[in-house]
Amino acid sequence: MSAQTAPLSRFPRKRVTPARAARSEWIKLISLRSSWITFAASVAAVIGLGVLISYVTNNNWAHLDPQERLAFDPVGRSLAGINLAQLAIGVLGVLIVTGEYTTGMIRSSLMAVPRRLPVLAGKVVVFAAATFVLMLASAFIAFLLGQQALGTHGTSLGAPGALRAVIGVSLYLTVIAVFAVGLGFILRSTAGGIATLFGLLLVVPGLGRLLPTTWQPHVLPYLPSNAGAGVYSVHTEPGMLSTWTGFAVLCAWAVAALLVGALLLRRRDA
Repeated sequence: MSAQTAPLSRFPRKRVTPARAARSEWIKLISLRSSWITFAASVAAVIGLGVLISYVTNNNWAHLDPQERLAFDPVGRSLAGINLAQLAIGVLGVLIVTGEYTTGMIRSSLMAVPRRLPVLAGKVVVFAAATFVLMLASAFIAFLLGQQALGTHGTSLGAPGALRAVIGVSLYLTVIAVFAVGLGFILRSTAGGIATLFGLLLVVPGLGRLLPTTWQPHVLPYLPSNAGAGVYSVHTEPGMLSTWTGFAVLCAWAVAALLVGALLLRRRDA
């Protein structure tokens, strides 16, 4: 009996803690090739597109209409890559959840963490933290290089709203990351999660423009991408929510997705 039980005593069972659950999710995140590729695509989108658009704008400045020059926003030009980056971040947020359901690995995760909710919390914390750090660095680089590419038409971080817009890029993309994780737990389908995310961020705002004009002020400002846009923009679009009110609405979308995802995670079988 002692010969059989002795090897087991060398590996005492450790209590499941939020920190250990998060560490497990971190290992899974960095061990996947898709994570590295998607994060690299997000960084390239924020920096590459921002610099490219700024460079093209500077070279074509003489051909811009007077109205375009009056409405010119150097901060927005250098941060334009956020529109593509949000799609890459969103796809990865869905994949880190649905990928486990597709491969069946979610069963192992839930066996290791029977209470289930620490699995969701670990994914959210790890993915959100990684997104925030990477996108914050990318946004600063995109801004600095973009303003250099704009030449005499550029501005500085000291300009009104510039620093907030740069930090807002990482805030917006982090909340989108959390929202995508929530959708992943709700739908458990990669295609369904990505389609829903793209629809809410891109398709629905466009279709909303077709609504009667009396309805639009009650719908368009509260859509996720419209509500959150103010946090990374120097000037808020007419008819949209104020910067922090809009960001709070975006956060509410993410929290709602997580709450529904957590409820379904506890009630449904793996």
